[in-house]
Amino acid sequence: MGEPALHTVSSGESGPRIAFCHGLLGQGRNWNQIAKGLADVSRPTLVDMPDHGHSPWSDRIDYFDAAAVLADTLRTIDPEEPWTVVGHSMGGKTAMVLALTEPELVERLAVVDISPAPTASFTQFETFLASMRGMDLDEVSSRADADEAMREAAPDPAIRGFLLQNLRRDGDGWRWLPNLALLERDIAAIGGWPEERIAELPPFDGPVLWLSGANSPYVSEENDAEMRRLFPRVRQVTVKEAGHWVHSEQPEVTTAALRALITGERGRAEV
Repeated sequence: MGEPALHTVSSGESGPRIAFCHGLLGQGRNWNQIAKGLADVSRPTLVDMPDHGHSPWSDRIDYFDAAAVLADTLRTIDPEEPWTVVGHSMGGKTAMVLALTEPELVERLAVVDISPAPTASFTQFETFLASMRGMDLDEVSSRADADEAMREAAPDPAIRGFLLQNLRRDGDGWRWLPNLALLERDIAAIGGWPEERIAELPPFDGPVLWLSGANSPYVSEENDAEMRRLFPRVRQVTVKEAGHWVHSEQPEVTTAALRALITGERGRAEV
């Protein structure tokens, strides 16, 4: 068996397979706390998505391409077992496409704070990317320097920390792990949704958890009909006191909701 196409970290020896797919400018390790909380009922795999973390770079952003690479990766890890696939934001769009195109590979799906629709505005991510790309890494002598350079673009210390986890020592200097030039160039594709190609596919008939932050703009009632058309067995859970990064802001609630998905509990809730 060859190496997975994407960089992954797997753990656990028994239970169903579950893969975690991060969002834009994230890494698989963003899901480490949740994965540990589910290790007693699953075998977690943390995935670095294409052009992020330690995974290979590509020459364009395309959700069907990303889903195909993800499928190859999961089959390389386990060619026999189906997966529960959890995807946040960009990773959530990839996970939805994967479930629709490879239903035999995906047993259960969790979509975290994103919808099957073009995202109205990625302005904050455009700001983040511009600031990261514009940073003179030759002038950065410490993480404190980088933190200060990102302060205007990302005033929230937690978000700055999230972004700066992508900065790595490289010899005597620093380098960014993500393919920032491509991500900035193709930001419209990241925020988009391949509606015409999706329309040709049958619905996914497995259990689906649709987890969103009550304070986030990325999921709205306007998205409900399309989500239920594509995923008829969807359970929607809205998490109070959470924004876009639901799993970071409310890890215990996120873990409980995913545990219910894995163990087969159903219903609609606001928690």
